Amino acid sequence: MEFMNNYPPYYEVIIRESHLDSFGHVNNAAYLVLFEEARWEFITNNGYGLNEVQKLQKGPVILDLAMKFKKEIKLREKIRITVGLVSHEWKITKFKQEMIKEDGSVAAEINLTFGLFDLQTRRLIEPTSEWKKAIGLEG
Repeated sequence: MEFMNNYPPYYEVIIRESHLDSFGHVNNAAYLVLFEEARWEFITNNGYGLNEVQKLQKGPVILDLAMKFKKEIKLREKIRITVGLVSHEWKITKFKQEMIKEDGSVAAEINLTFGLFDLQTRRLIEPTSEWKKAIGLEG
């Protein structure tokens, strides 16, 4: 079955040997890496990649996460990882991501709480207009 569309934004990947554990399915730590790759792709495509983080000295920091494993993902499976804004209040933003198998079933999901971190002051700051655009708060 083909994936339906590009909403919410998504990142596609084929599961490689390096993603697997000794049971032959995706290692729990690899899920975090894959979810993070999808988030970086999302914010980079919205104009706030690593170059911007280094130039502006402001970037995302994860404050909390909860992950659920629902279905096994094995070698060479193609998955789609969605990135969706759930809420934003003051300095705190929440995203939900899902790993979706080609049959449309959700294999894993993660709920994240994060903020914009100032690398100079080492504190959370209110989001800048560039950051708001990057996370989908502004067009």
